[in-house]
Amino acid sequence: MLDINFIRENPKVVKDSIKKRFMKATQVDKVIDLDKKLRQLKQDGDKLKHSRNLISREIAIAKKAGKDASSLLKKAASIPKKIAKFDEKIKQLELEIKILMLGIPNITHESVPIGESDDDNVEVKKFGKPKKVEDWLKPHGEFAESLGIADFSRSAKISGAGFYFLKGDLALLNQALIRFAVDTLVKKGYTYIEPPLMLRREAYEGVVDLKDFEEVMYKIEGEDTFLIATAEHPMVAQFIGEVLQEKELPIKLVGYSMSFRREIGSHGVDTRGVFRTHQFNKVEQIIVCKPEDSWKYFEEIEKNTEELFKALKLPIRVMNIASKELSIMATKRFDIEAWMPRQNEYKEVTSCSNCLDYQARRLNIRYFDKKGVRVFPHTLNNTAIATSRALVAILENYQNKDGSLTIPTVLVPYMGGKKVIK
Repeated sequence: MLDINFIRENPKVVKDSIKKRFMKATQVDKVIDLDKKLRQLKQDGDKLKHSRNLISREIAIAKKAGKDASSLLKKAASIPKKIAKFDEKIKQLELEIKILMLGIPNITHESVPIGESDDDNVEVKKFGKPKKVEDWLKPHGEFAESLGIADFSRSAKISGAGFYFLKGDLALLNQALIRFAVDTLVKKGYTYIEPPLMLRREAYEGVVDLKDFEEVMYKIEGEDTFLIATAEHPMVAQFIGEVLQEKELPIKLVGYSMSFRREIGSHGVDTRGVFRTHQFNKVEQIIVCKPEDSWKYFEEIEKNTEELFKALKLPIRVMNIASKELSIMATKRFDIEAWMPRQNEYKEVTSCSNCLDYQARRLNIRYFDKKGVRVFPHTLNNTAIATSRALVAILENYQNKDGSLTIPTVLVPYMGGKKVIK
């Protein structure tokens, strides 16, 4: 969340930033108004506590002098109830302010294009030559089934739409992508993590927009836990409430996990494919760093993913994402989109975000600098490989006219030397 002091001192900046995202900014005035009431309540409460302390001293002096303290005792007896009422009001007001502040998005970076749709995204760079669209190219799901390496009918029968069976060489290709991404990033100095697949609500509130609990997350019935939507969430949330050591920073992690999303909305889920599904595999990059270093690491993690897709020899472009499409956590986001020849368009395969200190404040993650000043670190994330989307790109770009699939050269060692799936 944003710093309350920043909101107090820069309400116009906050409102303008929210409007760039095409959101209503009414909660800013509500927060400022409630914050004034809260500070007044605390002042009045402190005065009451000070009064209680003064009376306690007067009672002690009176008793020591052998005087009658009954009137003072009667006066003192009524104060604890008054203090309790103040404390309860303060607690309720703090909760109300917190809920409102959790809904105020991060400040939109000045370089973010202002717009409401994908058409407003700005291309930053492009690599590779898009494969020509051919009439014989099959949709990736149909092509995978024709090779006997995926089954969508049986998965739908037992699990519903949005699930799939990967079989044989396609399942191995999925694992090859995971190993390739993990090995590449470990060699770059990232620590490998396999996180929990469930998170408690308190931890989850630190890393996602509250509305995601209804729209995206799967809740475990009867428990205060949710299946994770990406490895990023537990990898960042693990530091909740901690005071890190400055010498630990930057913390650079690469994590693999299954991920689960309800995918409610206009996009829906694939019925015979793996691009948009309820369950998928992701390798994620996370960095926790000093504020002055975050843009350097934004470039680093974006470049890491670029290199992975270049090594796979898939045509890609990097897009600066328009303001309305940003999550409330991100100040700026770059997506990598891969060319899908069967669909004759580029499609998002990874997403890179700088959250500044927004998540760290929500999770109360801090460190003390050399001057002993408390600092909230910056957090960044970028998908290294979402294997289902990378598989779609491979199935479309490496599909051959004879009905076979060529395996990207860089993955051949992970496939036991196999070069073609027939």
